Amino acid sequence: MEFTSKDLGNARTVLKIRGLKVGLVGRPGAAPVLDGIDLDIRAGETHCLVGESGSGKSVTSLCAMGLLPRGALETTGGSIDLEGIEITTARPARMRELRARRIAMIFQEPMTALNPVLRVGEQIEEVLNMHTDLSQSEARSRTIDMMEQVHLPDVQRIYSAFPHQLSGGQRQRIMIAMALILDPDLLIADEPTTALDVTTQLQILKLIAEMQHRHGTAVLFITHDMGVVAEIADTVSVMQSGRIVERAPIRDLLTNPQETYTRKLLQAVPNLAPRAARGAAAAPDVITVKALDMTYGGGGFFRKAAGVKAAQDVSFAIAPGRTLGIVGESGSGKSTVARCILRLIDPTAGQVTVAGTEIAHLSRRQLQPHRKHFQIVFQDPYRSLNPRWTVARSLCEGPVNFGTPREAAMSHAAELMALVDLPRDALDRYPHQFSGGQRQRIAIARAVAMKPDLLVADEAVSALDVSVQAQVLDLLDDIQEKFGVAMLFITHDLRVAAQICDEVLVMQKGRVVEQGPAAAVLSDPAHTYTRTLIEAAPGRLWDFANFRALDHAPARQGATA
Repeated sequence: MEFTSKDLGNARTVLKIRGLKVGLVGRPGAAPVLDGIDLDIRAGETHCLVGESGSGKSVTSLCAMGLLPRGALETTGGSIDLEGIEITTARPARMRELRARRIAMIFQEPMTALNPVLRVGEQIEEVLNMHTDLSQSEARSRTIDMMEQVHLPDVQRIYSAFPHQLSGGQRQRIMIAMALILDPDLLIADEPTTALDVTTQLQILKLIAEMQHRHGTAVLFITHDMGVVAEIADTVSVMQSGRIVERAPIRDLLTNPQETYTRKLLQAVPNLAPRAARGAAAAPDVITVKALDMTYGGGGFFRKAAGVKAAQDVSFAIAPGRTLGIVGESGSGKSTVARCILRLIDPTAGQVTVAGTEIAHLSRRQLQPHRKHFQIVFQDPYRSLNPRWTVARSLCEGPVNFGTPREAAMSHAAELMALVDLPRDALDRYPHQFSGGQRQRIAIARAVAMKPDLLVADEAVSALDVSVQAQVLDLLDDIQEKFGVAMLFITHDLRVAAQICDEVLVMQKGRVVEQGPAAAVLSDPAHTYTRTLIEAAPGRLWDFANFRALDHAPARQGATA
């Protein structure tokens, strides 16, 4: 993706925030959530708001939308001027008029933001029905036109589809269509590409830029990924602990960051340079997969139907202390392979041998004693940890079920907390009392508690900000070095794969299209699809650690005053 610099010197200011303060309701002595935020966004400008989780980025956007949660947060000072309209004092009815018409928002998780029981076309039309006097046929025609503008395929079919029937990228396009259908002056995009694979992310970023160029919309883009910032931003504001600590045009920020915190964020961005090669282990492979197939569906009462081949003829092996990364777009079959290996689903054909035992065709009862040999770390630790259990109970459950005395399991749990760099007293807390990165550390500790031979990490860092992501990758590396565990690392981000994987296996539409050492696959890819994935990696043309553009990077200057 290549952008040209914009001359925004004469552009009108769409949003002006001055001295914005937000505090906790009923706790006047508590530290402010936002502490004196100043922000200007001009028509046609993409202003990126970056920072770690908890820095105040999303709270700033919710203030601008008038959506602060009642009873939890309140504006305690400052102003938000939307072209002459003061948001902080606007009544609820006035804010309902402004939303979608003057200011709109794309949320991070479209499956949560969309109504699961309404067809997506109806949900876009609902915006028109609330804010315009268009007839039903006119509203439908406008909706279809907008769906075509965001490049949805087969719009007549998708118009009548429910959210669960669409891919993640298609759902995000629906959210963009809904946000832009009334041509608002300001679009707020809150982490809209975080959970998307790199090629879909690139499509969404291009789409937002295209719609901005077409409509002249001002965009406030919230993200923790400096690679994305390098691709799309005109200007950048860096947030830390509720304050903006640095603001600059994009190229100035990337090449000459002034604040230590900004430099830290930039240096945490993973790059495509593969990790140093580790020597091959002399011990037998921990896992061997041969000709694994998985077909969903097929068959019927009266006729045979073709099933969906989610994985076809997948073969690989992982030695102790080594990491194999499976990369590819959403729907490529990565997670299906992992679920087959873990026997969360039963493969259609093939062999899976873990710690010397072929497990692909064991019954559930036969499989039970072998489950301790392989454990998984899921993408979302909040959903995978029982919210009603303390950390201690979560860590002890597996070992106790396999015969470890409870006292010994508790002692081991305390050791695991030290291993993942969390205090021992955290054992008595519940998942909601931790940050996302801390919860992922707990999930890793739970997996390691079983002393497995194989650890499967399924998008284990994709939802984390880059600095926490780097910490979790270092933790996984330390665990491998300490225990010699083999790891299957599933990711859509080749930058992450480069940091932790010894070998890389690339999947497309259920098939392995390329496989080999990480250095060879990522530095000199043989398959066109692998090259496409690499070219879609955000920020690949920048050396963030040394604050410089690579020789073939575009000379994007950002906005000019």
